Amino acid sequence: MPNLYPLLMQPAFDPRPWGTLDLSPIYPNHKFEQKIGEAWLTGDDCKIANGPLAGQTLSQISEEYQRGLVGEAARDAARFPLLLKFLFPHEQLSVQVHPDDEQARRVGEPWGKTECWYVAHAKPGAQIALGMKPGVTAPQLEQAIHERRAEELLNWLNVYTGDMIYVSGGTVHTLGPGSVIIETQQQSDTTYRLYDYGRPRKLHLEKGMVAVKEKVASGKVVRPAPVQVPGSKNRRCSLIAAPYFVVDMFEMKDEQELSTRDDSGKSSVQILVAVEGCGIVETAAGEAVTLAKGDAAVVPASLEKFRVRPQWTLEFLLARVPGASLPEPETRM
Repeated sequence: MPNLYPLLMQPAFDPRPWGTLDLSPIYPNHKFEQKIGEAWLTGDDCKIANGPLAGQTLSQISEEYQRGLVGEAARDAARFPLLLKFLFPHEQLSVQVHPDDEQARRVGEPWGKTECWYVAHAKPGAQIALGMKPGVTAPQLEQAIHERRAEELLNWLNVYTGDMIYVSGGTVHTLGPGSVIIETQQQSDTTYRLYDYGRPRKLHLEKGMVAVKEKVASGKVVRPAPVQVPGSKNRRCSLIAAPYFVVDMFEMKDEQELSTRDDSGKSSVQILVAVEGCGIVETAAGEAVTLAKGDAAVVPASLEKFRVRPQWTLEFLLARVPGASLPEPETRM
């Protein structure tokens, strides 16, 4: 089988009723006839766009290369561990909840869905709902769902460009219009729709209400200020460090070498998502990937070292699986 190399991912555009025809903040050259809500970058069925593995899906090469691709930190050697995608909410999403690991296993799923949202763009007044208002119980929420007033009991937050929001499994949540989100999550699509503002879509109240937690660690992540990378003009900001994922933001003007191993010594696949600018990702494997705004590149764990060379400037998110056990992040509402 071919040797591994940096993989350029082909976005999979997913129509949703709450989406938009205009993805110009990220994909200005794409035209659509249906409203697009999500652009999946590293889902199981997402395809490689470059090199000898072009056309194969992440699930196929994860089964074939296992730890060589996903690394030692991943829970399952044969499955890609993290799903990253862009969200383009133009209308309010349904109010929903995802199970945590324990609840997911009870219904036969391998793991739950904890996620985080990086706000890449936000218009004035953009909001999300995260959890229930203080004192609201799950039975009260269920009653409000039947009375079509569930939004009144949710905790609504204004969001701004650069915010990072942690959404632990069991958190009731939704997105309002006016933002572009980069979501990093466990590789799961288990979603229970609780409330949909009267739209004629199926609800999953029985399973969903069992998954709802009244107290959660979700919220806006409290994070340190960006730091200057020694010997360069580059800056690095730790956006979130959590049990299932670590996400950093890089602002690069100079080339920089990075590693697929963290301080624990364990390796993880590295996922780069370009937010602004353009750059090149290269390794000793000989293959290089050009990364422009909206692109995602996957660096297999076995490559050990990789170099990012900005073309003028490049801003990108770097997501990975932590090698050590981490607590939930400090957050605020």
